[in-house]
Amino acid sequence: MFQSSVAKIALASFGAATFATVSLADVGHDADANIGQSGDVSTIDRVIEVDMGEMYFTPGSYDIKQGETIKFVMVNTGRAVHEFNIGTDAMQDAHLREMTTMLRGGMMSTRELYHDKMLEAGMMHADANARLLAPGESAELVWTFSGDAEDILIACNVPGHREAGMEAAINMMPATDS
Repeated sequence: MFQSSVAKIALASFGAATFATVSLADVGHDADANIGQSGDVSTIDRVIEVDMGEMYFTPGSYDIKQGETIKFVMVNTGRAVHEFNIGTDAMQDAHLREMTTMLRGGMMSTRELYHDKMLEAGMMHADANARLLAPGESAELVWTFSGDAEDILIACNVPGHREAGMEAAINMMPATDS
């Protein structure tokens, strides 16, 4: 029993260390895309409340000024697991492959998240640009849109959801002086 517990702790520690290394090295899965970065809560320009329902985001599009720091407050009002992910098309496509691996690997189902299995596999879904929510959960994400990428969107990469229309456009606008 003791050896089994030690083995589980070692595996979990290895997975967490591996995940932390990968996450810090590659926020968002595409080193060439500059979509911005995690924002400072002391510099929030505005708050946007987001309803994540069955295959939709409300609002369905976002007008954001270059350099603006947004606090997104998300609530999953649907019956399925949903994701809020800021990225380019290429980033979303790469992340979909990871989400498919998580679903097939039993780390999540369409209605539940299994954090213990995510930890064991080193796939905790802790990217700065995304939140994964079970039905009824809420979360916040503060993001500064300081990058130069132009094709940014918000998508749910739970397999089948983006394909069913669960994405929202981000319309990047030039910064204006106040």
